[in-house]
Amino acid sequence: MKKLLDELIEKNRHLTKKGKVADYIPALKKANSKDLGICIIDMKGNIYTSGEYKTKFTIQSISKTLSLMLAIMDNGVEKVFSKVGMEPTGDAFNSMYKLEMPDVYKPLNPMINAGAIVVTSLIKGESSEEKFERILNFFRKTTCNNKLNLNEEVYLSEKETGNKNVAMAYLLKDMGILEGDVEEILDIYFKQCSIEVDCIDIANIGLFLANRGKILKTGEAITTDYIARIVKTLMVTCGMYDFSGEFAIRVGIPAKSGVSGGIMASVPHRMGIGIYGPSLDEKGNSVAGYEVLEDLSKKLNLSIF
Repeated sequence: MKKLLDELIEKNRHLTKKGKVADYIPALKKANSKDLGICIIDMKGNIYTSGEYKTKFTIQSISKTLSLMLAIMDNGVEKVFSKVGMEPTGDAFNSMYKLEMPDVYKPLNPMINAGAIVVTSLIKGESSEEKFERILNFFRKTTCNNKLNLNEEVYLSEKETGNKNVAMAYLLKDMGILEGDVEEILDIYFKQCSIEVDCIDIANIGLFLANRGKILKTGEAITTDYIARIVKTLMVTCGMYDFSGEFAIRVGIPAKSGVSGGIMASVPHRMGIGIYGPSLDEKGNSVAGYEVLEDLSKKLNLSIF
């Protein structure tokens, strides 16, 4: 497995030149566009790595999978999906124009920004500090990393430049979907996206989902099989934004990307995969990371379809 990963990283590294790092969040511009790393953790706990797998990056939209789990655990499936839909969208992850269409009364799914902001607003706590602490602790449990923490620089950078997220949050408030203080909700959301991880951390999230919501090392059930299945299904249909359909055909693995270059993938009952490559394509997905995952899926016959 180690040899295979080394081969795939080197085979696809040249593709990092075809994309560019996210530049609309100033702090993300500092990433090395040539970086490419991977970690696989199987159901026996074996860890295989290659490339720049130790490089730290912020979790960004991969966080949407975990915040959705926590929101469902806090409120139940029915309430969460009364506020946000389950349908894929052909639009960009930060698009908001469909929210003003007469037949649309809520964000289409929890994996686009509008839906994720609504999901974050549903997480319970007596204060914004307590809500974020609950999110952070949940992330620490699922990654098996108690040292996980906020990247203050990225958080402040997102907060200063996230005007479109601010606009859509106030629109959601006006539509009666978002409850609570808008600025407080946005602050928690920006912090959630700015939690710092590496490939091993997100591979552990993928493994946790592959293991039906249980931590492999301890056997502890953090969430139910049903909630884990909901999240994996939404990863298949919506996890790679408006590239999700083609990704499902070519790769066939539940996956979620983030604009810092991470891809978290979960192969049910088999493995969790964490990939990092900050050079992005026009959809906001890691351009080389996607190709590594496609090659890996074909080599190991990982497609769930």
